[in-house]
Amino acid sequence: MKITDIRFGMLRVPLKTPFKTALRTVDTVEDIVVTVHTDTGHVGYGEAPATAVITGDTHGSIVEAIRKFISPRLIGQEIANLNRITGLIQGAIEKNSSAKAAVEIAVYDLWGQLYGAPLYKMLGGGDPVITTDLTISVDYIEKMVADSIAAVDRGFESLKIKVGKDIGVDIERVKAIYAAVEGRALLRLDANQGWTAKQAVYALQTLEDAGVRLELVEQPVKAQDLDGMKYVTDRVHTPIMADESVFGPAEVIDLIRMRAADIINIKLMKTGGLSKAIQIADICAMYGVECMIGCMIETSISVAAAVHLAVAKSNVITKVDLDGPSLCAFNPVDGGVIFNESEITVTDAPGLGIREIRGLEPLAPMAA
Repeated sequence: MKITDIRFGMLRVPLKTPFKTALRTVDTVEDIVVTVHTDTGHVGYGEAPATAVITGDTHGSIVEAIRKFISPRLIGQEIANLNRITGLIQGAIEKNSSAKAAVEIAVYDLWGQLYGAPLYKMLGGGDPVITTDLTISVDYIEKMVADSIAAVDRGFESLKIKVGKDIGVDIERVKAIYAAVEGRALLRLDANQGWTAKQAVYALQTLEDAGVRLELVEQPVKAQDLDGMKYVTDRVHTPIMADESVFGPAEVIDLIRMRAADIINIKLMKTGGLSKAIQIADICAMYGVECMIGCMIETSISVAAAVHLAVAKSNVITKVDLDGPSLCAFNPVDGGVIFNESEITVTDAPGLGIREIRGLEPLAPMAA
């Protein structure tokens, strides 16, 4: 099975409600879809969102990185030579992690198809059913409480609460939500780099003293502020998770050595795909550090790859934040992973199991 062509499309899917964080507001998924074609007629599917405020990637940069730098290296390559292909992808260009991820996901999809097995079995196997949390966007307090209660009523047992806009209001938001769902759901906070280290310690100690028990707090300080992350981790009881601070294995090793975080968040769009995400999971397993698997604003194409990884690495990926498809107004994918509210089920279809993507708008090749 050899790679013969790589094509692009734009996928637009409205969200059920606007997604609001300390960094941005999004109301529609607008992702680049990559299809990798082979001489056997098999097609692999990948996807990349343009999350410029986190990864630096835009729609244009994703397409250009693949078209000009990654694709020429892959034409004619045998899918069976997976490690060679991932090395070519990772070495084709610096940064551009979302572009690399989209292509890697499609290649891993084809790798599973080549051997007629679902990707999670190719990666080691596991229980093909996992449970995700649901994100509650930052908003006025009454709206966030209502959204949280609605999510719990839908069966979600873990909620990720977006904060980081205003420290005083953030504390009141969390207290109100905790009071509304205590005993029914675990709360995870995500500040999206919105606090300083001292603000984070103040907020978390205030919540702890008030009896609020949180499962974790995600990225309370700026991504580059590892000293600030350690400052927070050392001063609160609540587990601290690194997200934007971690793009690759080297950063994970630094964080572990510094004891700057308790948990590592793996996202394929930060790691550049599955190959380095697997490395991160293995490093964390060696050191006994838990991982969460997360996603950006993505549909069930790329999130499916994250699900397969979570199933195969459930020994270290103990927390799941793969609610992107649940936030979408509809699922544009025929086949693949089954997303049913909080429950996510992997089928035994080869690769990612995707048969078709509805509403995909072909993108013309960019001018040289």
